[in-house]
Amino acid sequence: MARQSRSFFDLAYSWVPFGLTEKKPRHFREMFKIIWRNRDNLGYAWKVLHRGVCDGCALGTSGLSDWTIDGTHLCLVRLNLLRLNTMPALNHELLEDAAEFRKNTSKEMRDLGRLAYPLRRRKGEKGFSRVTWEDLWADVGARWRKFDPNRTSMFVTSRGVTNEVYYTAQKVMRYLGTNNVDNSARLCHSPSTSGLKTTIGVAATTCSYRDFYETDLIVFFGSNPANDQPVTMKYLVEARKKGARVVLVNAFREPGMERYWVPSNLDSALFGTKMSDRLFMVKIGGDMAFLNATAKVLIEKGWHKQEFVENATTGFAEFKRTLDQQPMDTLLQQCGLKLEDVEAFAQELANAERGIFVWSMGITQHHHGADTVRALVNLGLLREYVGRPGTGLMPIRGHSGVQGGAEMGAYSTVFPGGVPISTPDAEHFSKLWGFTVPDTVGLTTVDTLESAFRGEIDAFYCIGGNFLETMPDPDHIEAALKKIPLRIHSDIVVTNQMLVEPADTVYILPTRTRYEQRDGGTETSTERRVIYSPYIPGHDLGESRSEWEMLLDLAKAVKPEHYDRIHFENGAAIRADIERAVPSYAGISKLSKQGDQFQWGGPHLCANRKFKTDDGKAHFQPVTPPARVATRNRKENSFVLATRRGKQFNSMIQSDYYALTGAERDHIFISPDDAAKLGLHGNEPIVLTSTTGSYKGRAFLADVTPGTLQGHWPEVNVLIPNGIVDPFGGVPDYNAEVSIARA
Repeated sequence: MARQSRSFFDLAYSWVPFGLTEKKPRHFREMFKIIWRNRDNLGYAWKVLHRGVCDGCALGTSGLSDWTIDGTHLCLVRLNLLRLNTMPALNHELLEDAAEFRKNTSKEMRDLGRLAYPLRRRKGEKGFSRVTWEDLWADVGARWRKFDPNRTSMFVTSRGVTNEVYYTAQKVMRYLGTNNVDNSARLCHSPSTSGLKTTIGVAATTCSYRDFYETDLIVFFGSNPANDQPVTMKYLVEARKKGARVVLVNAFREPGMERYWVPSNLDSALFGTKMSDRLFMVKIGGDMAFLNATAKVLIEKGWHKQEFVENATTGFAEFKRTLDQQPMDTLLQQCGLKLEDVEAFAQELANAERGIFVWSMGITQHHHGADTVRALVNLGLLREYVGRPGTGLMPIRGHSGVQGGAEMGAYSTVFPGGVPISTPDAEHFSKLWGFTVPDTVGLTTVDTLESAFRGEIDAFYCIGGNFLETMPDPDHIEAALKKIPLRIHSDIVVTNQMLVEPADTVYILPTRTRYEQRDGGTETSTERRVIYSPYIPGHDLGESRSEWEMLLDLAKAVKPEHYDRIHFENGAAIRADIERAVPSYAGISKLSKQGDQFQWGGPHLCANRKFKTDDGKAHFQPVTPPARVATRNRKENSFVLATRRGKQFNSMIQSDYYALTGAERDHIFISPDDAAKLGLHGNEPIVLTSTTGSYKGRAFLADVTPGTLQGHWPEVNVLIPNGIVDPFGGVPDYNAEVSIARA
């Protein structure tokens, strides 16, 4: 079906200027508040915005522009992070009483200022005291070298971390004898990595943002870019003007994905934009069943690309046999939709010669996340939504730089370049680097924390992150951290996980932001664009150091005898080494000034039907929805709770009120029908109870799938049981079965 462009009148949402009567973010008002918060350092704030690569989501801008669309690109996600780059140093004397300091909320801790000096706290001490870098590394080196390397581990967050830091982190840990290095992708898109690798042979977005303007259909599965990647909404406005249909598959009718006001687009800023054409509301965890049901319809009606399937794929026959063994009635029960809904979605695909599938945490953060990604790719292969202009498979990234983490090898299950850990590949990197690289798979993030709980981790080096707010069952996580003899926390601000009492010794290392990093650094965006962000002088705090420099200090302190084999003189030397280790990053050594960039793999991966698999073809992967999805919600007053974001970035809460929904942090989203059955009213105090704990909140009537609830993360993490992970990606399942009672 040919695309039809749409006029301003077709897309305008409301004739009331600026949505003054609507529940929506007040972008310009919030911008003025942000200017006020940064009033003591506006000059540096201006430099960061105009010279740096955005440290918010992973869409990837350089200064205020990108490579997708003309005009200014600036969103509230980036602006709300600006204070982290402009604030002065913390009064470090406040940390002399850790228990008293911990009474602050995480937001209050951040607002007190940046870390500027190295600190130490030993067992029995009330709090932290300053320590010199020399004494710190002398102590850490002496301790660490006594430990079995397999009882040491490292975690790298996505907090503005550059490729240079990821690469140095993994190389240092392997120099020290272990593959126990992991990054925050393990907690979000690791199932996407597994699902994509086993189907099309690559573990990244296959298309570019520009494909939004050439496609007929964009489908968002379990994704809410209106909140998580707001610049995407500007792309979508233009795509819809060109005729692209936008369809949502979600367990909640996200208001921002139905109507949105893009402040830098005059039409949209004045009258809002209708952002989508249709919503298919699935049960939480029912996406795989919905995808398989749709695949059955496409095949039965002959709406799949038969020539492509026959000539460019393998495994179709087994895939179809598996689908035939899944009764449609069962799949419909599991996804919570009717047959006519599934057929309508299949018709959307059949009408779209070119389509793009976009997905996020609603798909991946389940114990069956990787299989759901495989089901999603299977559906895309049926329509050949890969390798062609206007088509793509896009696991959209919510955090700046996280795409590069595994590609740099900061992943316990792969070497740089995403190379699986094996003896031959370990030998390859041993020759390349000049030291013995271990050939056994390392501990994932979840593995490390569980090993710590069992007393099997001696040293843990955390670059950013806050497991007390990002992991299920925070009490269990705190108990695990308390058992680690040597903990090293490197960050720009204080987090409450640093304040967990030491088993022996805890060090806090003050690091620099990406804008303060010596010699600058690079980020890899969602569309695989490697972008250089220069060093911006004017905000070097105290004794803070660049992350990669501290990692080299660790290597020298623990194993000085061969330090020359791992030492980097500067950032340019790291980029040159990345180019040697990761062939797809050829060209990174030439990036040295603002605006320098390249897109590895080109605009489209798998172009010309060439897949990076052993046989060069795409592989259908048969998957079956887990039985427990079908049995959920059968008991009266039993609900499936999913976690969601509000006004926050990662676990960093920025406001108690979320303007897109009108909800506050303690609100629990419940369907009006379920609330009526329980006799609950809006804002009524309730208690949720799971096998792990309980949570007091308030009922918030919302258009969620009946039988399901949604609560803000990280507050409801107390309800999420630990130990349930996706077996392929290692991501925790961030859902729980709960009951409701009046408070």
